[in-house]
Amino acid sequence: MDPVIVVVLLIGLIAFGVPIFLALGLSGLLGLYMARGSLAFFFAPSSLFGQLNAFELIALPLFILMGNFLGATPVGSSLFTAAVRWLNWLRGSLAISSVGASAMFGAVSGVSLAGVAAVGSIAVPQMLERGYSRSLAAGSVVTAGALAMLIPPSVPFIIYGAVSNVSVADLFIGGIVPGIVLALALSVYIYIRVSLRPEEAPASNEQFTWKQRWASLAGIWHAALLVVAVLGSIYSGVATPSEAAGIGALGAFLIATLIFRSLSWRKFLEILGSTARISGAILLIIGCAKIFGDYLNMVRVPQLLTEALTASGLPAWAILLAVMLLLILLGMIVDAVSLIVVTTPVLLPLIEALGYDPLWFGIIMVLNLEIAVVTPPVGLNLYALRGVCPELSVEEIIQSALPFVAVQFLVLMLFVFFPGISLWLPGLM
Repeated sequence: MDPVIVVVLLIGLIAFGVPIFLALGLSGLLGLYMARGSLAFFFAPSSLFGQLNAFELIALPLFILMGNFLGATPVGSSLFTAAVRWLNWLRGSLAISSVGASAMFGAVSGVSLAGVAAVGSIAVPQMLERGYSRSLAAGSVVTAGALAMLIPPSVPFIIYGAVSNVSVADLFIGGIVPGIVLALALSVYIYIRVSLRPEEAPASNEQFTWKQRWASLAGIWHAALLVVAVLGSIYSGVATPSEAAGIGALGAFLIATLIFRSLSWRKFLEILGSTARISGAILLIIGCAKIFGDYLNMVRVPQLLTEALTASGLPAWAILLAVMLLLILLGMIVDAVSLIVVTTPVLLPLIEALGYDPLWFGIIMVLNLEIAVVTPPVGLNLYALRGVCPELSVEEIIQSALPFVAVQFLVLMLFVFFPGISLWLPGLM
């Protein structure tokens, strides 16, 4: 009965608008007190600081800092310009370019909100000006921005690695193939859609020479070099993800100051403050979620759930599908960070009992989160696009995202039922 009280308290606190870290900490502390009495006041601080005392978490603020530095530069618009010049021969090239630019920006930032803001502020007005439908313009940007969650360096992968003890480097490698497949799936959907409904994307009369195409790469070579430096140092074994994050933050700082000269002293301080606030909020959630998770483990909730479902006689695929649907539904009302740190300790024992790889489950969870960030009411990408494109209403953005969410779901199911696809590349390393 005690676990039910604790879970109801957690849900109630969240429903009343209590900050998620406080809701997790208070409900976890109450559970520990009911289970161990006054010892709870010893267990709770130990859980919090024990979780945060993880070397791999150093990468979290550094990658956020890297993304913020790059967000202060015109890298997003340069990526979009390059994609347009290389893909203008395709109908719907502006929308497809948005997907490509978002994927590339995700590879240098790891933060989906930054991708939506950087690419959306440039791409959406250009698409609307050229006669693209509002639905196609908004939907292509708001969903493609989520690619930053899957394409390394990915902040959700760092958080999952810290909670599950799965190698962050392996998660980064494992996210490459699903990220490419999802970007291609979104691009193919756009192409088919505008082929069937040409009025949504008028054909472009612009012609670019090969010289102009190659010249457009001059604005993104430094970003590409940064990706190679960060990911190459990880995959070659030269640096850990945390050390590579330091390389990325320094590289992004140099790009912003020496190449673009877009970093004033005031902007620099704003970026440091923003990075500290975002990192602190995420780390507080992770630490307080550990208190909650330790209580659930103490009263054996994950083990009891695993035993009940494995003894139910249901096939593994049915249990797995139920887990996926649960994650999608939770993602609609809980932010991505909270969803990872709360559900992983509960669901991971079940996944392992079914014979699945924890690395694969991390990839699948992030694919779920890509759907969560574009579904209301907590779909942060929706509001990020509204913020940079005030000419679009939130209702328009939500409706435009729904067909793209269906594509994301199909890609999710592909990797759910064929786990070997996502594990192929890590298996080669």
